[in-house]
Amino acid sequence: MNVLNVAMTARAFLYFAYPTDISGDVWTYYGDKVAVEGYTGATPLAVAAQANIDKVNVVQAMDASWLGQNGDLFGIWNLFLGGYPDSIGASSVLMCLVGIGILLLTGVASWKLILSTFLGAAFMGLLNNVMAVNTYMEWPWYYHLLTGGLAFGAAFMVTDPVSATHTETGKWIYGFLIGVLTVIIRVFNPAFPEGIMLAVLLMNVLAPLIDHYVVQANKNRRLKRVARATV
Repeated sequence: MNVLNVAMTARAFLYFAYPTDISGDVWTYYGDKVAVEGYTGATPLAVAAQANIDKVNVVQAMDASWLGQNGDLFGIWNLFLGGYPDSIGASSVLMCLVGIGILLLTGVASWKLILSTFLGAAFMGLLNNVMAVNTYMEWPWYYHLLTGGLAFGAAFMVTDPVSATHTETGKWIYGFLIGVLTVIIRVFNPAFPEGIMLAVLLMNVLAPLIDHYVVQANKNRRLKRVARATV
């Protein structure tokens, strides 16, 4: 039995062991002899984190960035399609939704885990909008659902049948807290622009505890029901 999600554990190891090799800016120039086939740059979450440090409006910072000025790559529709710099295979919410559909049709994944993750992120994003202590908290809540690895994590990491919760009530709690923690890590920890990895690993550790208390609560309700029936 794996307590932690294996894929996320491996990614966390690489992230902390080789931080400079898997992040940062690398430019290679071959002169005019080679045509540019593609380009990359700061992810939306990286731009948002830097904007918060600089105390400027996040949406305006995205529009003012180089990628924002060249093709509106940070527009809502483009974020949904995944046409912006990010981890390969994780940026397109549309494709993640297709994957979710396949997992649900085949009965592999639990819709409760997926939906609760999105609800948790939306709830925390809305709460941030209400509090709005800094510029990142003012960022519209739906951007958190469209950017980064939240959709990919909800589809393929949160639904891991081994490391996730197994009780039906526990699935709602588990997924919801992952969504909440993802947004909290994004907004309040500038060292980690993305939060889904740490949120999933933390909740992996707490998953057995959640199931334990859910089962215990069910037992207590049944015992009370029996006690009332025997009176």
